[in-house]
Amino acid sequence: MMNVNKKVVIVGASGYSGAELASLIAKHPNFSLSGCYVSEQSLDKNKSLSQLYPEHGVLLDTPLLPLTEHAFLDINEQADFVCLCTDHQVSVELAPKFLAMGKKVFDLSGGYRLASSADYEQYYGFSHPYPHWLEQAEYGLAEWNAQAISQAQLVAVAGCYPTAALNALKPLKQADLLADQQVIINAVSGVTGAGRKASLNTHFCEVSLAPYGLFKHRHTPEISQYLGHDVLFTPHLGNFARGILETIYIQLKPEVTPPQVDEAYQVLADEPLIRLKGAQLPSIKSVAGQPFVDIGWQQQGQQLIVVVAIDNLLKGAAGQALQCMNLACALNSEQGLKGAW
Repeated sequence: MMNVNKKVVIVGASGYSGAELASLIAKHPNFSLSGCYVSEQSLDKNKSLSQLYPEHGVLLDTPLLPLTEHAFLDINEQADFVCLCTDHQVSVELAPKFLAMGKKVFDLSGGYRLASSADYEQYYGFSHPYPHWLEQAEYGLAEWNAQAISQAQLVAVAGCYPTAALNALKPLKQADLLADQQVIINAVSGVTGAGRKASLNTHFCEVSLAPYGLFKHRHTPEISQYLGHDVLFTPHLGNFARGILETIYIQLKPEVTPPQVDEAYQVLADEPLIRLKGAQLPSIKSVAGQPFVDIGWQQQGQQLIVVVAIDNLLKGAAGQALQCMNLACALNSEQGLKGAW
């Protein structure tokens, strides 16, 4: 394996995804954490990550520096990779600045995932100002886009819900087993998926299992775009800390047999972070705090139910970003993840 030592900067490091990613980078044999930044207005600036996340201990005695004009000069001198764990519109504006420095940018927001500015107007509520970067961004779904990720300057890291859904559905689509009907995805996530910013709706004592974003959630076009199939996606917020469980309802083409379905999933059999469970259905307990995608399925006639579970931080956000950085360095995609917990 080639000798790699890349310096990584995280912007928006005080959030759940940013802190998880900082921890992974701090333990990674080929990466080093050269800076953690927050906005100039953040109440977390000049604190250390270990103050906010004591579970990481001295591993993250890293100061959260304000993203000033001087900070941009430091990043230009010190960083090889820049990871954006920021709000979508913030990422949209920051990414071109770092790209102009020649940095590889890994955006964990949805700022560069969709195909057109019209999609952003409909699902994100703003007009995308950089359509040329939309065209050049590569989708950061490590198991399915490794070659393009390895060569990209801008990687739009896949969303957490789409990471689960696409790994569960793309084998069936690739094998041409899906009927023309809409695929129905019923998904539930822990509250860390909603971010760290204070909100009554995500306050743990207020959270009850409830759906949100019906018919208009921004992950719907993301899943449909990269699957090439119409989906109806309904997310739910659950009163637990981390993990995603999706139950997916599929109509198969006529005469598709269970062995054909089993064979379709073999395309993922050698992926180190995919665990194919067959008829044994996954649970959040089996993936919480781990970087795996667990996929199980059962078939009755032409109806197929697929259940997929991931940790929304360790596979759906920070872990996915780390896989993309590994691929950019020609490392094994699971480097620094298997055994990381």
